[in-house]
Amino acid sequence: MSQMKPQDPVSIDQDVLSTIYSRAQLVMERIRDGAVDPESGERQGPTFPISRAATLVGRSASAIREAERDGRLPARERTLSGRRVQYSLKELDEMRALFETRPWRDPETDTPAIISISNFKGGVGKSTTAIHLAQYLAIRGYRVLLVDCDSQASSTMMFGYVPDRDLTDEDTLYGYIREPTLDGVRRLIRKTHFHGLDLIPANLRLYNLEYEIAATIMGEGSFAVIDVLAEALSTVVDDYDVVVMDPPPALGMVSLAVLNAANAMVIPVPPSIMDFSSTTSFIDMVQTTLRDLERSTKRRPVFNFIKLVGSKVDDQKSMHREILTMCRQVFGSLFLESIIRTSAEIDNASSRMKSVYELEKPVTSHETHNRCVSHLEAVNYDIEREIIRMWPSRARAVL
Repeated sequence: MSQMKPQDPVSIDQDVLSTIYSRAQLVMERIRDGAVDPESGERQGPTFPISRAATLVGRSASAIREAERDGRLPARERTLSGRRVQYSLKELDEMRALFETRPWRDPETDTPAIISISNFKGGVGKSTTAIHLAQYLAIRGYRVLLVDCDSQASSTMMFGYVPDRDLTDEDTLYGYIREPTLDGVRRLIRKTHFHGLDLIPANLRLYNLEYEIAATIMGEGSFAVIDVLAEALSTVVDDYDVVVMDPPPALGMVSLAVLNAANAMVIPVPPSIMDFSSTTSFIDMVQTTLRDLERSTKRRPVFNFIKLVGSKVDDQKSMHREILTMCRQVFGSLFLESIIRTSAEIDNASSRMKSVYELEKPVTSHETHNRCVSHLEAVNYDIEREIIRMWPSRARAVL
C-alpha cells in the first residue's frame, strides 16, 4: 500500500480574508434590511390587540374604549376590514400615564436594577436571555437600558445594526472608556424601535479593551480603571428602572468591570455536564475575583439577587431532565423553577435579526410559537419579581 504524501499547507493571503469579510458583511446588511418595514422603511416594534393591551396596561378593554370615546385617549382608527388598529408600545405607555399604572420605580426610595447576564462559556444563551428580558420589561412598561459589552455584538445586531459597518469606536464603550467625557455615556445611548428600550451598542473593537484595561492596571498598579463603567452608568442610570448588561463570554477585564457595575446577576446554564462544570467554575472564579477586587479597591460589589436559569432545555431528553434536577438540588432557591426551552422559533427569529417578541406571525406553527413565548414569559416574569423585591415601594406586591 502506497503511503499518502502530506499535502502542502494552503496559503491564504490578507486579500482573500478581506474579500470573505466584505461578502459576509453584505449578507448581514441584506438580513438587516429584510427586517425593516417596507412601508415606513424603519424597524417596527410589536403591536397588540385591545385585549392584550388591556392586560399589559392593567385596565379593562371597556375602560380603554370609554377613554377613547370621551377623548382622554385618541379615537382608534380601523382597518379596511373594520378591525381596530393594534396598539404600539408608545400608545401603551400613554395609556399607563392616563390610568396611572406605570410600573416605574419610586426615584426617592428605589435603586435601579443593574443586571449582568453572565457566564464565561459561549453558546449558553446569554444574549438571547438579555435581549428577551430587556424587551419583556419594555413591553411591561419599564424604562430599560440594554448595554452591549460583548465585542461579538449579538445584542446590537438584533436591534438593526451591522456593528462593524454602522458603528465607529466612538459609538461604543470602547471609545468612552479610552477617553471618558464629561457627559458620561449619554452620547452613546440610542433609541430603539422598542419604545422604552434604549441601547448602548458594541462592535468588534471592544475586544481591545481586554488588553488596554489590563495594561492600565499593570502600569498604574491600581484597579481604579475597573470603576470606569460603574461611574459612567451612574450618570444615566436614574433615567431608567432597569439596566441589562450583556458582557463577553469570558471572565476578563470587561466582564470584571460589568460585575463591578452590577447589583444583580442572572447566569444562564444549559443542561449538560460540561456547562454545569463550567458554571460552577465561573461561580468560584467570580467569588475569588470579587474578593481580590475588594482587597484592591476596599469596596465589595453587592448583588441584590443572583439567579441561575436553565437555558436551551429540551425536556424530551432524559439527560436534560436529570441535570435540571441536579441543578435544583445543588443551587437550591438560586435556580429558577422556570426554564428557557430550546425552540425553533428562537432560531428562526434570530436568523431574521429579530426576537420572538418581534415576529409578526409564527414562523413554525402557532402552537410552537405560543409555547416558546410562554416559556420566555415565565422566566422573565420570575426575574421581574426579583427586581420588584429590590424596591421598597413595591416589594410588598411579591411577598
